[in-house]
Amino acid sequence: MERTTMTTTRRSRIIAIGPPRAPPFHNPASRPACMSKRWYQESRRDPWRRQARSKGDRARSAYKLKHIQERFSLLRRGDVVLDVGCHPGGWTQVACEEVGEEGLVIGVDLLATAPVEGASVIIGDITEEATIEQIMEALGGRSINAVISDISPRLTGRYDTDQAISLELSTTVLDVAMKVLQPGGTFITKAFQGTGIEGLVEAAKDRFSNVQRFAPTASRNSSSETFLICRNKLPRVRKRGSGLTAMEQVSQHLEGLGIITEEEEEGETTVGLRRISRKEEE
Repeated sequence: MERTTMTTTRRSRIIAIGPPRAPPFHNPASRPACMSKRWYQESRRDPWRRQARSKGDRARSAYKLKHIQERFSLLRRGDVVLDVGCHPGGWTQVACEEVGEEGLVIGVDLLATAPVEGASVIIGDITEEATIEQIMEALGGRSINAVISDISPRLTGRYDTDQAISLELSTTVLDVAMKVLQPGGTFITKAFQGTGIEGLVEAAKDRFSNVQRFAPTASRNSSSETFLICRNKLPRVRKRGSGLTAMEQVSQHLEGLGIITEEEEEGETTVGLRRISRKEEE
């Protein structure tokens, strides 16, 4: 089997794998350079974008979580929810509506997010212990019932690169969820379809009793994103993943596909694992 080299850092950063597998994504943060006239026209006609503006939702992505909630009823009154990559606050808003005043929502992002009524928002890197400590302080002794994440990389326009970084981010959030989520809890994350996603699904199935893929109606027709709906966190990881982090398990899956993972030398340029944020118009 021909083997492809894929590089990772000690933080298990995953970068480009092979040729593009789908039309390139566009980066909402740099529209003039990356987005076509056709995308602009479709975006202006987008009913979810218009609805978000008319109803005061911070982003069209809020409707993805609303559709997930309508289908699965995962968030309940009084729940404690952690939203990873919360900027600009669309999912945080929806979570606050679902858990009510008796619940608690904590949002975390590298980018400053305008205050969301009923939520605590933390600016920080979810992979750093200092940020986890801030989360624990905000919890005030309560346990987390659900970890949700509409996380996405800063899109480069190369699908192979974007999909690989998305896989890394989603796997990183899964490992975070395993640290902070109470047994029986719920985990929702976005991932781009492509190489390695089956490894992520396997890792999730070893940690939750029920794992499904779901594409909300509000996802763009041109998007290859899917959401993993993971219910009932197990008290211990199943035998297949025992003793491994989700990142280690996904790396093993990739090696089984003929993709070699390597550690980068110190000082090499990287595409930041720290870019854990959600863009407004994804």
